[in-house]
Amino acid sequence: MTTVLSRPGSKPFGSGADLLIIARWYAIHRGSWPQVRFDRRQRWYQRLAAGSEAEVWLLSWLPGQGTDLHDHGDSAGAFLVVAGTLNERTPGRGGGGAWRLRAGGFRAGQGRAFGARHIHQVLNAAVEPAVSLHVYRPALRKMTRYRLADGRIVVTAVDRAGVHW
Repeated sequence: MTTVLSRPGSKPFGSGADLLIIARWYAIHRGSWPQVRFDRRQRWYQRLAAGSEAEVWLLSWLPGQGTDLHDHGDSAGAFLVVAGTLNERTPGRGGGGAWRLRAGGFRAGQGRAFGARHIHQVLNAAVEPAVSLHVYRPALRKMTRYRLADGRIVVTAVDRAGVHW
């Protein structure tokens, strides 16, 4: 495992846009990746790098695979689709103030940055496998899982690093 990049002669990476730059760097340097695997039972993931400032994960997604609605605790993040297509669903207020999920799609080469406590669900709704890179600052320590119930966001679990992943 390698240390996460920082910019030579500059302050540590700090913004979400910087995290997306890190993901793009890892996408360009695919020769440093392990062999990407696809598992029909669950999404495959491998941590590529970790450091005091951030960590980088590589994930594969077969058609139909996705996450629960979740956040990344106190970590900001970014993800970049490097193969295939992924959909992201984020909660937003609908008519009458009830929460509902809004969807957006990302093709290879596209991604997004987000702040701490960003809640989303990511899934492969396409017919082709997908691969993505994810960068978090600071390293993930916990993730809260949610569901929508009666127009409200309800916590269903809190996963902790070293215990659940």
